Amino acid sequence: MENFYLILVVILFALAISDLIVGVSNDAVNFLNSALGSKAAPKWVIFLLASLGVLVGATFSNGMMEVARKGIFHPDMFFFSEIMVIFLAVMITDVILLDMFNTFGMPTSTTVSIVFELLGSAVAVSVVKIKAMGGTMLDLSNYINSDKALAIITGILLSVLIAFTVGAVVQYLTRLIFSFRYSKPLKYLGSAFGGLAITAITYFILIKGIRGSAYSEYQMSNGEIMSDWVKHHTLTILLYSFLGWTVVLQVLRLLFKLDILKLIVLIGTFALAMAFAGNDLVNFIGVPVAGFKSFQAWVASGGLSPETFTMEMLRDKSSTPVFMLLISGLVMVVTLITSKKARAVTETEINLGRQSEGMERFGSSLIARLMVRSSLNFNNSIQKVLPGTVRNTLKERFTPISLGAADDPETPAFDKIRASVNLVVASILIAIGTSLKLPLSTTYVTFMVAMGTSLSDRAWDRESAVYRISGVFAVIGGWFLTAIIAFTVSCLIALLISLGGKVMIFVFIAIAIFMVVRTHIMFKKRSVEKSTDEEEVFSEKDEVDKVIAKCNKQVVNSILSASKAYSVSVDSFLKEDRGHLKDGLELKDELNRKSKKQKSKVLNTLSKIEDNVDSGHFYVQVVDYQREVAHSLNFTVEPLYEHIDNNHKPFTKEQSKEMRDLVVHIDEFMNFMLHIVKENKFEEIDSLIVERDKIVELLVDLEKAQIKRIKGKLVNSRNSILYFNTLTETKNMLLHYINLIKAYRDFITLTKKQTK
Repeated sequence: MENFYLILVVILFALAISDLIVGVSNDAVNFLNSALGSKAAPKWVIFLLASLGVLVGATFSNGMMEVARKGIFHPDMFFFSEIMVIFLAVMITDVILLDMFNTFGMPTSTTVSIVFELLGSAVAVSVVKIKAMGGTMLDLSNYINSDKALAIITGILLSVLIAFTVGAVVQYLTRLIFSFRYSKPLKYLGSAFGGLAITAITYFILIKGIRGSAYSEYQMSNGEIMSDWVKHHTLTILLYSFLGWTVVLQVLRLLFKLDILKLIVLIGTFALAMAFAGNDLVNFIGVPVAGFKSFQAWVASGGLSPETFTMEMLRDKSSTPVFMLLISGLVMVVTLITSKKARAVTETEINLGRQSEGMERFGSSLIARLMVRSSLNFNNSIQKVLPGTVRNTLKERFTPISLGAADDPETPAFDKIRASVNLVVASILIAIGTSLKLPLSTTYVTFMVAMGTSLSDRAWDRESAVYRISGVFAVIGGWFLTAIIAFTVSCLIALLISLGGKVMIFVFIAIAIFMVVRTHIMFKKRSVEKSTDEEEVFSEKDEVDKVIAKCNKQVVNSILSASKAYSVSVDSFLKEDRGHLKDGLELKDELNRKSKKQKSKVLNTLSKIEDNVDSGHFYVQVVDYQREVAHSLNFTVEPLYEHIDNNHKPFTKEQSKEMRDLVVHIDEFMNFMLHIVKENKFEEIDSLIVERDKIVELLVDLEKAQIKRIKGKLVNSRNSILYFNTLTETKNMLLHYINLIKAYRDFITLTKKQTK
């Protein structure tokens, strides 16, 4: 029996390592967002400082381990065997849940997930226990620490409002002082600003964060422990810190032209990574450590039955070995440096807070439109009341300057003033929560601070506000979804393990492994698709030959995708193969997505093409006709799928033969078109038009044949509508492709002339 529970402890720690990996991939956005978004330093410098912060912060997290031990439930009400079921359900759920969110590039809260997983699994085990003892659901309050759980949940929710408000107010005041053209004000106020920022970080990270950490009991030379010494000398530390940093920064600026904002961002990155590890490490290893302590206590009991050994010991104060904290920190660091999923999550937050225009990831929503409309009306009312001089001053202070090309990867998403505020405010709020032993969600805090500063910076203008606000609601909705899924899944797993016995433990571990592997494959596939898309994007550095090659690739891929989607869809429809017809839908959707993305980037692309109006005009036509082809394909495939999905009658044998012949002609036309584009054989376009006209004549003959079937009452109206629609959209697709090839020819011809 002892060996079995030892295996479970090993499994808990194995899951903890996996959880650290997927958790850091999600939470890296919290402390990397500002430094990466502002391009404050090379990536290796940012990652080095973040890694050091994580390692130091890991040793500050000791006091937070109490949350996993007794923050959500009363451990003395459970036996050792029941506690292990609770902990296993939590860890299995957490690995699956976080990996799923990472794969889709959505930041979620590891704190919310762990709290609701503990709550869900504890409720499930409690219910099983109560039913076995013949009790009622009213007894559940004896098992769940409802007051503490409610306080934690309330603190997490309040942090959303507080973080957004504080971030918005501080950024507004900072921008009012420095404006977007902050070079001149920074000469006079930069050192004081830097001293204040670093002092704030020092206070909340060192003074507030030291209590409950591994260093709090360290004895000073005068016999006083460190936490008490810091408490008694708080004002002195703050005063000397502010004066010292202000003087040092001023001297360094005068002697070495130090970029004070850059220093603040880098120190803030270190501090926020430290605060993250200090607060969030409990989310990843708190449960396994509590399980290990429980196992040690049970073994020390002298062989009592795990079904009768109670867990009062979890109520007592206990410290986590520093080596465990450091090992966890090292796993975090390795993941931070190597994880591609961390970069995907970071991109989401930077995208929502960027100052420049660009492709919006999220669509608009009704609530976002209502909020923007109301804000505009309120702003107009305020503008009417304010004196003209005040309006002009505010306009001048809050008019942004260009940071570079919107889609250039080297262009900062926002400036270092906003990055500094993001880091300082988030560090302070998280450190306050840590000092109060509240497991605040670092994701909630840093994300909402970033959104608050974006609002104050007017990054959400009339062109982007509805999309950014919709994105914020999508992320927040994901957080609430996290809570619901975490509670439900953890509750279900704990319930099935409690009822199904030991076998169910290994079943769910196998499911967790399968889910992680599956989402990893999905993420890898999406990464390949993204890199393929980026190969077709124009850059200012592109020479004429490269511009031509990228345009060629766009058109070739468009033809290949359309040809495959058309033939797969029609052939699958004729075979009544719904599964493969769904593949055709996916191919069609992919083409639609790419064509839409290319059209949305036309403005940026035109700015990078050589200064020739005609050349740019023909490129716009190329993109437009690709979009029209995607529309025709959409109107072809969707009705075919809907017909099959609703189990309507298939085409007749005569119709099926006609459609198969049509697919053959379309394939030949597409192949001929590919030959012209790949080889730039523009002199053969007339021959292509002849082939197009032959297919159009065939379509006319097919329409006549269908009319005869209608008169002979051989087909019904639904059949006729679908048949005619397929022929019409096929004809439209062919017409658009001829126009596309002509526009492509003119673009290539004019672009080549620019080099002569």
